[in-house]
Amino acid sequence: MRRFCRAAAIIVLLACIGSAAEPADWILRARYVLTMDPQHGLIENGAVAIGGDSILAVGPAAEIASRYTARRTLDRPDALIMPGMIDTHTHAAMSLFRAMADDKRLQDWLSNYIFPAESKNVNPDFVKWGTELACLEMSLAGITTYTDMYYFEDTVAAITKQAGLRGVLGQSVIGFPAPDYKTWKEALAGADRYIRKYQSDPLIVPAVAPHAIYTTPDDALVASHRVAVKYNAPLLIHISETKKEVDDSVAKRHMTPPELLASLGVLDGRVVAAHCVWVNEKDIQILKNHSTGIAHCPSSNMKLASGIAPVTAMLRQGLDVGLGNDGFAGSNDTADLILEMNIAAKLQKVARMDPEVLPAEQVVEMATIRGARVLGLEKKIGSLEPGKRADLITISLAHPNAIPIYNIYAQVAYASKAADVRDVFVNGRLIVDNRHVLTLDQREIYAHVHDWQRRIQESLAQTIH
Repeated sequence: MRRFCRAAAIIVLLACIGSAAEPADWILRARYVLTMDPQHGLIENGAVAIGGDSILAVGPAAEIASRYTARRTLDRPDALIMPGMIDTHTHAAMSLFRAMADDKRLQDWLSNYIFPAESKNVNPDFVKWGTELACLEMSLAGITTYTDMYYFEDTVAAITKQAGLRGVLGQSVIGFPAPDYKTWKEALAGADRYIRKYQSDPLIVPAVAPHAIYTTPDDALVASHRVAVKYNAPLLIHISETKKEVDDSVAKRHMTPPELLASLGVLDGRVVAAHCVWVNEKDIQILKNHSTGIAHCPSSNMKLASGIAPVTAMLRQGLDVGLGNDGFAGSNDTADLILEMNIAAKLQKVARMDPEVLPAEQVVEMATIRGARVLGLEKKIGSLEPGKRADLITISLAHPNAIPIYNIYAQVAYASKAADVRDVFVNGRLIVDNRHVLTLDQREIYAHVHDWQRRIQESLAQTIH
């Protein structure tokens, strides 16, 4: 095992000699602590002390024990502690459409299946139970922060808070009648109210989410940007997901999607761009110049045959690239960010015919601290450091796929499974205890999901075969 960095978080023992132990709410101990701090410290027989919503200290277990007395402890001698994973792009409520219309191209999938299904079924109750199902799955998969674009986002925010997860949640703005608002102007007025409501929330970062250049008029894109700037809120958007999107933009506008958005001023400020599969060197430079965060969704891009994003080129140019599962219907089917790490790394290797590109350590970074940078939250989450929010998970190492261990990053990225996630803390609160979700009622969710499945099937009997 390399890099057992005992100085991941320096605990000065001399300061503790002769003094009383400091109080903590939790002390977590494990075989390894993977910090993802600037030094990528790895601590064997490590511990994390939590006070309130924040991390108090990270270091060797003996040092943490000498300094802190905790009300509660969690001992996981057969596990790894690491930062909670960060999903930079999804559509949570679409979990109710899981495996409904697969093996389609994006435009066919959207126009002939998803948009009709949404028009007939999406309402606040649909969004409530779809989001609860997604939050249940994400919690068990070790995702502590997720980034959402959908309708009735106020409902999404309420359920996310109930689940105890952290969310960057964008109210969708689209150029045709949507389930929640019939015009983009109404959607923007709703987004304004929604952002003001959650502007100071400890778990919710409200955002505005114009869907894409091919579904959202220029005026709506510019107006969405104006709202985002007004509140210093993130703007979430799909960019250059398919070759058709780019070809149509060049043919009609004589500009690629990044060029168009830059010309409209939409890339100024806090922007998270999903996909960016078909971007050229000039596009990458535009995105870099605007400090645009990139949400890479490898499973979705593969399943829809959208293409392979030039992730290594973007990283080489210094862009922040995170990982996203891109929803639960058709474009993907799970909230397994460990799987996305695995696929992202291997996809770049085979695309570049180079096994050394996007190594395990870098792809783990994409799922944690680099994902936090994509969202502009790197000062709060993404690594285990004193003062940051206590968003962390334990991953069991007591499975055949977890032994032997030579490289902890390779273990996480290539050998671990979502089902290996054992405990989850968000904002200092334990929300998953030994694979039991404490914040959501699994039986109730399943009952409502089965009811919604029946209703969806009946509503689309003539559409889906």
